[in-house]
Amino acid sequence: MIYMIMITFFFSLMCMFKVRKHFLLTLINLEFIFLTLFSLIFFYLNFFGFEFYFSLVFLILSVCEASMGLSILVYLVRKTGLDYADSLNLC
Repeated sequence: MIYMIMITFFFSLMCMFKVRKHFLLTLINLEFIFLTLFSLIFFYLNFFGFEFYFSLVFLILSVCEASMGLSILVYLVRKTGLDYADSLNLC
């Protein structure tokens, strides 16, 4: 089971590097990475018999990250009309 989680983690990292120009797909891949890391932490804590408070804190941080990412995406869509990285002018 752990190997399958690690394979999905590396697959999601590869997908994130392939679609880095589209912000929405990057956010979805980032959430997929957080879910695989959460399942890995959950199995690790379950195997050694620890409490699951750390996994709850990790989920809270991932929800905060997702809400910030979506708010930035909404701002970019309202400002530029597109959600591609090519439409940004940082200078």
